[in-house]
Amino acid sequence: MPADSDMTKALLLGIALASNIGGAASPIASPQNLIALQNMNPAPGWGIWFFIALPVCIISIILIWLLLLVTFRPGRNTTIVPIRPMKDRFTGIQWFITVTTLLTIVLWCISHQLEGIFGDMGVVAIIPIVLFFGTGILTKEDFNNFLWTIIILAAGGLALGKAVNSSGLLHTIAMAITDRVAGLSLYAVLCVFAALIGVVATFISHTVAALIVLPLVQQVGASMAEPHPNLLVMGSVLMASAAMGLPTSGFPNMTAIMMEDPQTGQRYLQVRHFITRGIPASIVAYGIIVTVGYGLMRAVGF
Repeated sequence: MPADSDMTKALLLGIALASNIGGAASPIASPQNLIALQNMNPAPGWGIWFFIALPVCIISIILIWLLLLVTFRPGRNTTIVPIRPMKDRFTGIQWFITVTTLLTIVLWCISHQLEGIFGDMGVVAIIPIVLFFGTGILTKEDFNNFLWTIIILAAGGLALGKAVNSSGLLHTIAMAITDRVAGLSLYAVLCVFAALIGVVATFISHTVAALIVLPLVQQVGASMAEPHPNLLVMGSVLMASAAMGLPTSGFPNMTAIMMEDPQTGQRYLQVRHFITRGIPASIVAYGIIVTVGYGLMRAVGF
């Protein structure tokens, strides 16, 4: 499809927005979820996480899909060429890649039980790197073609979060916010923090926002007259994934805006596409989190 096609824009932007929302669906779907688990006591299991996150994600994605259909109207003047079905049998290399990928995912899912063996989940991530590069499936050119700008952005965010915490700035901010929300109800506090992390994550990426804000949310929640730190942390991390109003809001958005027409070098998406569709999508997800999400979190005893 041509670069200026509405269908092309709707498809790429839809994948990016759906990837952002999908980042909240499971405990290992994105780094900010792992940060949330570290700030929740007791940490919820997969069943509780799915019970809360899946309805929120499904409803949000359906509404965002409708938003893209209404704003882009991608069906106009669009002809999609049928794709030839693949009938080739899996090769040995493809089976090796599939098994390695599934093994890595399984190890991530049971990482808490294997902490004595692997320590951090990042060690598990080394397994496919060693196997793919060590066997020659990936080459030096593949290594050089990685999106290092995104990786450096994430690493810089980790450093920023550590600095905010270790310097004592986090504690100072937590005390100031605690004083200001002291008279608010639990629901009002959730709305405030969900909006706060939504704005922060829009500008500095989801993971960085979670590193900075979630410890703050946990401290405020624990210091309330009726403590509900897990509810506030869970609601905030759901909103962190739902912040998608700018190309810098998350890895899916960054990847989407980098996509170019290979023939003309023209980018498929512009910043205005994220502002005009991503911000309304974030507002829609915010409404689902503070209504459906709040009800489900109360139902599980958060």
